[in-house]
This record gives sequence, structure tokens and C-alpha cells, in this order.
Amino acid sequence: MPALGLGVFQSPPEQTAAAVDTALRLGYRHIDTAAAYGNEREVGEGIRRSGVDRGDIFIETKVWVSDYGYDKTQHAFEKAIGKLGVDTLDLLILHQPAPSRFDATIAAYKGLETLLADGKVRAIGISNFMPHHLDRLLDATAVIPAVNQVELHPYFAQPEVQRANAAHGILTQAWSPIGGITFYPGPWGDERRSVMQDPTLADLAAAHGRSPAQIMLRWHLQEGRSAIPKSVNPGRIAENLDVFDFALDGEELTRIDALDTGVRSGPDPDLPRDELFDRVVDEA
Repeated sequence: MPALGLGVFQSPPEQTAAAVDTALRLGYRHIDTAAAYGNEREVGEGIRRSGVDRGDIFIETKVWVSDYGYDKTQHAFEKAIGKLGVDTLDLLILHQPAPSRFDATIAAYKGLETLLADGKVRAIGISNFMPHHLDRLLDATAVIPAVNQVELHPYFAQPEVQRANAAHGILTQAWSPIGGITFYPGPWGDERRSVMQDPTLADLAAAHGRSPAQIMLRWHLQEGRSAIPKSVNPGRIAENLDVFDFALDGEELTRIDALDTGVRSGPDPDLPRDELFDRVVDEA
């Protein structure tokens, strides 16, 4: 899996195909989407529009909670490949731990295990699982997740989650890797600070002749994480990929690590959100 990919969370469907097309033409080879984003069809359209061979693209998507359960998760896979216009997926993950209905979560993961065994997906994983969710999952299933995708940026680095993932050989993948959730409009409060405007990151950006976003993405890559920055702006999509020709030194990485506030900006995965979890994913 390419360490750096394009995320499409909150990308409007009408802009998603163009963003994916642009990213693939620029050299991205990893696209991350989800059933709950409502733009899997447009991701597939962008892939086809780009002309890049399917075999060269790593496609990752997520099963939504309303499709949890062994048989329902099998069907969720069919819905996803139908919308994306592909036969197989490179990575299929559970979108939330949903601890208030964890029996369904376990059944869904067992559904993923069968899809993996049948060769329909190349890898399976999880998203937003905290260490206690992971322990419960591992106690009840056979295949260790390949990836755990969680909110992770300089203001919320989740070191305990990263340690738990590493102890089991699970790759930590960062959503909101450049802190976008701290200033996107959303239902989680208005007291968020933009990581992009942090003085330490501004200093490092000036020192390297880079943007704060590029500094953060380099931080993720050097610390061994996968990152999936989201943008529909062609200039920013290009900028986010241009992070492989410079390096941060140990002191600079430590300065960024020290920015962690321990305060979550996105939703807490331990809180029940039944109305949202019950939202039905379209068939086609």
C-alpha cells in the first residue's frame, strides 16, 4: 500500500471524480473512500477517467455500521465494488467500532475474514478502534487487522493507539493527517484550533521552504504512518504529494510530537450515535 493516498471524506460527489482523476494523473496510487461518504461511484468514475490501470491503484473503502453483521458485510462488499466498478478491493475496513453493538461488529469482521480468504479483498482492517476495542476484537477473531485508520495529526497524535497498533503489527493510518477536522465545519464544536496556523509548523515550513501541510505529511511518513490527506483543489493535491524530496531531523520531529494536546477534534468512537449508525447505505 502506498504510504500516501488521497482521501475523499467530505468531498462533494460532484467534485470527487475530478479530484481522483487529478490525483492519479499526478502520481497518487492510493485512494481512500467509504460507503458512508456517499461518493464511491464518483471515485470509480475518477479512476476510469484517469486512464491509470486498475492494477496500479490501491483502493480502500469502509463498511458502514448499518451494514454490520456477517451476511450484511458480505453484501456491503458487493455494493462497494458495484459502485466503484471493480471486481476486488485492496483494503476493506470497518468504519467504526460501534461498542454499543459490538456483537455486530465482531460478526462484520468475521465477514471480512471470509472475503479475505475468498480472495475478494487483499487486506482487511478497522477504523477508529481504540486499544480496548482492539483487544475485544482480537479476542473474538482470527486475522489481525492490517490497518487501523484513526484521527491523527500534531494536535491529537494518539500515542497509546499507535503503541497498541504497533504491538500487533497493525499499520496506523491517519485520517485528518493535516488537521483538517480542526477547521472543517462539523457537529463537534466550534472551539477547535487550526493546526495549519500553528507557529511551530510555520517555523519548520519556512526553514524547509515548504507549507505546513507538507511538514505534517513528512512527519507522518518519517514516523512510519500512512496518511490520506483530503483535497479537491488541484494545487493542494499536487502539493500534498510533493513530500518525498526533503527530510525532517530528529529535533524537528520531536518539536512536532510536542504539539499533541490529547484533545480529540472528531467524534469520540466510544459514544453511541444510533441515528447516524442506522443510516442506510444505498444499494447502487
